[in-house]
Amino acid sequence: MKDWVIEKIARINQVFYQEFGNSFSSTRHRIQPGVARLLNQTTGNLAWLDVGCGNGTLAFACLEMERKGCYLGCDFSRELLEEAHKMLAQYTIPPEFQPEFHQVDLNSVSWAEELPQKHWSQISLFAVLHHIPFSENRKRLCTNLRGLLQPDGQVFVSVWQLQNSARLLPRIKPWEMVDIPHQEVEEGDVLMDWRAGRQESEAGEALRYVHIFSEAELSDLARQAGFQVKDSFYSDGHEGNLGLYQIWI
Repeated sequence: MKDWVIEKIARINQVFYQEFGNSFSSTRHRIQPGVARLLNQTTGNLAWLDVGCGNGTLAFACLEMERKGCYLGCDFSRELLEEAHKMLAQYTIPPEFQPEFHQVDLNSVSWAEELPQKHWSQISLFAVLHHIPFSENRKRLCTNLRGLLQPDGQVFVSVWQLQNSARLLPRIKPWEMVDIPHQEVEEGDVLMDWRAGRQESEAGEALRYVHIFSEAELSDLARQAGFQVKDSFYSDGHEGNLGLYQIWI
């Protein structure tokens, strides 16, 4: 993929979360069923790095479940992180669980170096990888996780499965709408509009880049990054198949 295409696609998602971050956050106050399943499978104290944490719903789920340990959420969206801090102020934070949030750009080569130096037992990328343009960039991001993970740790991944939703498929728009010829993007790359939670005062196109993974492609990415796929399952949505989840070790 050409550099100008990668940069333009990344900018599309940055603009979306800058201009529509507050409205998007209003639709994300509960963790997805697949996320809850993985959280419930973890035992003992947490040492959790939440990559692409958004407004911190996972942190608040841990607080409500009275989990112990530490949590670090990172995201590029200042708007979503501000919402996370506002929500955090509504909780009484116990000394046994201290959540933190940091702003980082996952499209940056050095994003991991901006985090506090620590190895994590759990690393999650929930609804994140499908927003990273270019297969080599996704591979680099996942490879970087190896240096952040404890030897016995696990990586939890989820990606959207838009192809399973008759409601979402009509929201896919032509790439030419943003002046990118369709032959310049990779197979599985789509441009989609967003409507849920959008306020009437928000003008303009609410567009996002999404890469649609097959299960085989996501498993291959895990292997390329040096992981083994421990488990793979579908969850979320009305039919229970809107998200593909994997556990990497």
